[in-house]
Amino acid sequence: MMLLTMTDIEIYKINTIKNVIDKRISGVDAAALLNLSPRQVYRLTKQYLKHGAEGLISHKRGQPSNHHHSYKFKQHVLDLVQIHYQDFGPTLAHEKLTELHAISVGVETLRQWMITDGLWLPHAKRKPQVYQPRYRRDCVGELIQIDGSHHGLANF
Repeated sequence: MMLLTMTDIEIYKINTIKNVIDKRISGVDAAALLNLSPRQVYRLTKQYLKHGAEGLISHKRGQPSNHHHSYKFKQHVLDLVQIHYQDFGPTLAHEKLTELHAISVGVETLRQWMITDGLWLPHAKRKPQVYQPRYRRDCVGELIQIDGSHHGLANF
């Protein structure tokens, strides 16, 4: 027997499909509860009857994404960035990698790789800049704004 790990949503989905099979609720009502179409509920019901609870669990769980890059490719890209574009941001580094090295990788993917490798600090993690405070003037009107135009100098 195989151990199944299920999310709360999948458990709720199984209970709802059981209610459809036992004719406690209709497929249309189940579709509204699960935020699916009636056709999808019908398909899930068939899968449940054929395979049991395993039929409703995603078989892609625990497997790598179809869009992932290999570790070797990731290291090659990060080595190029570290050697040639160490002080570049992710967007400019992406443009240079595409132009000069014919490497196609998404900007956000490159940004995440650079963050984990320590080549880029996101704005939220950077230390805030310390600004010199401007203290209040003693008298009202002591700070005069001059725009540099000649027509306003006659009044002073």
